[in-house]
Amino acid sequence: MLGACGGDAAPASEAGTPTTGAATSAASAGAAQATSTHPALAEVPVIPEAFKSAMTPEDNIDSVASWTHADGRTWVFATAKSTDRLVVYDGDTGETLRTLGERGEGDGQFKRPNGVFVIDDVLLVVERDNRRVQGFALPSLEPLGHFGTDELVKPYGLWVDKADGGYQLYVTDAYMAGEDAEGEDILPPFEELDERVKRYSFTVDGADIQGELAGAFGDTGEAGALRVVESLWGDPANDRLLVAEEDETYANEFKVYDLEGDFSGQVFGGDTFAAQAEGISLYTCGDGGWWVTTEQARDVTTFHLFERDSLEHAGAFRGEMVANTDGIWLHQEPTRNFPQGAFYAVHDDQGMVAFDWRDIARTLELPDCR
Repeated sequence: MLGACGGDAAPASEAGTPTTGAATSAASAGAAQATSTHPALAEVPVIPEAFKSAMTPEDNIDSVASWTHADGRTWVFATAKSTDRLVVYDGDTGETLRTLGERGEGDGQFKRPNGVFVIDDVLLVVERDNRRVQGFALPSLEPLGHFGTDELVKPYGLWVDKADGGYQLYVTDAYMAGEDAEGEDILPPFEELDERVKRYSFTVDGADIQGELAGAFGDTGEAGALRVVESLWGDPANDRLLVAEEDETYANEFKVYDLEGDFSGQVFGGDTFAAQAEGISLYTCGDGGWWVTTEQARDVTTFHLFERDSLEHAGAFRGEMVANTDGIWLHQEPTRNFPQGAFYAVHDDQGMVAFDWRDIARTLELPDCR
């Protein structure tokens, strides 16, 4: 992920970028508020991880997504940015099952894979340096093709929904306006942040994936502008798309858009987060549920739950070891070892951990959603 993962520089705050004097003042006020209201770590309940995978720091693990095979096995796919491949884990034990891919531009090859997503029997991977979204069939992992190279500049995260007999894919695009003398990214001016999210329509026909650009959006006002972006997640039932603001010089918060790309005027998390806003997922519980979000600090990760509808803070927890988390994924279906589902989280760019949802629900006193 951006900034705190160590793989991407934080943007410079210079004249000509969206970080104006007013924005800096607002950010300072927001940071002070976050510090004053953030729960002390000693007050955040600790939930032991159910397992941790092998740690492979050379991979620079970023994001995870899971899928259940017809025979009941659960696989977790993780993007390895530095080795240009995917790592496949057993979702019940954390055992490394295999790797997929190598550096290159062809089908089945990668250049800095970042975001990963599973929907139905399709695995989708965003490649930052190939500037594309690549598809794979499950369970064969045969390449289906790719799209997006004509429009994407610096893509990172993605979220996918079914629509009109196919799929709608939203991908964040963290294009910049160059670098300063010290090699730090310079944010574009507000008026150039109107394509921070690209939306694609795509279909899968046999062994072929076909996608086309359906639009791009991003608010150009101070409150709704998407300065540094990667993680996003949608809620079609409530016409919402949450985008994490990862520019810590401005705020640690989530911006609420609708699925057409209009900023709702709502932001949340700024009075709760003291560190960078990162991965997002949604746990559905009837018409309700919880947004599960990531507060990424170098030495510890705190996971915060917000009510699905009201966006009110509903609780927080941390693990015994998990820290510096980028991507997360909620597997809400039962697995062999997790009868009420599992919560997967990247650990310190080196591997991933799992939490049993029963432990989360019991600790935070959440209702039973089976």
